[in-house]
Amino acid sequence: MEKAFSENTAGLRPSAIREIFKSLTDPSVISFAAGNPSPESFPVSDIKRFTDIILEENAASALQYGITEGFTPLRGAVLERNKRIFGIGRDYDTAIITSGGQQGIDLTAKVFCNRGDTVICEDPTFIGALNAFRAHGLNTKGVPMRDGGIDPDELESVIKSSHKPKLLYLIPTFQNPTGRTMPYETRKRALDIAKKHGLMILEDNPYGELRFSGEDIPTIKSMDDEGRVVYCSSFSKILSSGMRVGYVICDNETASKIAVCKQVNDVHTNLLFQMVCHKFLTEYDLDAHIAKIRELYKRKSALMLSCLDDIGDSRIEYTRPDGGLFIWAWLKDFGDHDGFIKKLAAKKLVVVPGRTFNCDEEKPSDGFRLNYSTPSDEQIIKGTEILKETLKEI
Repeated sequence: MEKAFSENTAGLRPSAIREIFKSLTDPSVISFAAGNPSPESFPVSDIKRFTDIILEENAASALQYGITEGFTPLRGAVLERNKRIFGIGRDYDTAIITSGGQQGIDLTAKVFCNRGDTVICEDPTFIGALNAFRAHGLNTKGVPMRDGGIDPDELESVIKSSHKPKLLYLIPTFQNPTGRTMPYETRKRALDIAKKHGLMILEDNPYGELRFSGEDIPTIKSMDDEGRVVYCSSFSKILSSGMRVGYVICDNETASKIAVCKQVNDVHTNLLFQMVCHKFLTEYDLDAHIAKIRELYKRKSALMLSCLDDIGDSRIEYTRPDGGLFIWAWLKDFGDHDGFIKKLAAKKLVVVPGRTFNCDEEKPSDGFRLNYSTPSDEQIIKGTEILKETLKEI
């Protein structure tokens, strides 16, 4: 039977990362391809303790339908924490709890963009966001990444040359996939350029609390004085990715539109896990827990970078992140990049090819993303040895 799929879905391709996951059932495969937090970071005993308390004391509410905007006490706690940590939140701002940060991205695009509009992104950028934009029939145009993030002059040029630019999507802190962090002045200029051209900004900050070196840089949302920035984050990287609890912080008018779209989408986010997150924000030393995660990732990042340094091959270069989960590597003056990725896979080392993150799916890439949070120390050492061996063979 021949099926007539919708225009919005006909051209969609499965996420390369999700497809890679299917090959990881082989225990001998080393994966640098995941974007997962380390299982060592999960506060398992406390999740169990808080879940038991909620089900003992308030099961009827936890297992019932909830309001679309989210568990009211959690919304208040989210606003309070983001105000304290990131200086986010004006009188006109509110929080909506989403089913992971991914839903926040999807709903923001749905609220602001019409089919055929253009979303301007860093290039490369998060594949989950790109697929969300494509699913709504949107064009994605990329601004090349430099050492300091996007080039503001290039950003303005891309906006001017784009068809119906509507939304600017940015991951300023520990960007996925490159691990780069956008300097303060670049963030400020990006906001000014968005104002000048009438674009909304979607600031995605799932890694912002995972800084293990350097100084914090103000979020773009903290500079927003007119409700132009929709701020998206989640509990996935600091508590549990499997709970699927995220949030957006935005002005009340935008929030009301997002709530209507979310109601159609899933009615509300899992209420039990919302209540668990609220317990963590109000009855737990979350800052101390995050400090432990930072130390864990600082050690694992340093190990991977040390191993990469030991490769000693001038053809490979890589970023040195101050936080987050990723290192971006690229090969200079190298012809068969895809062949190199396949050779690694044949040796049972899996990385994510750079073209996966391109705004233009047909554009080649000389880069690949490495993740240090998920593999064990032994796997990091062995995997980088495979990288070294493969470079020597070519």
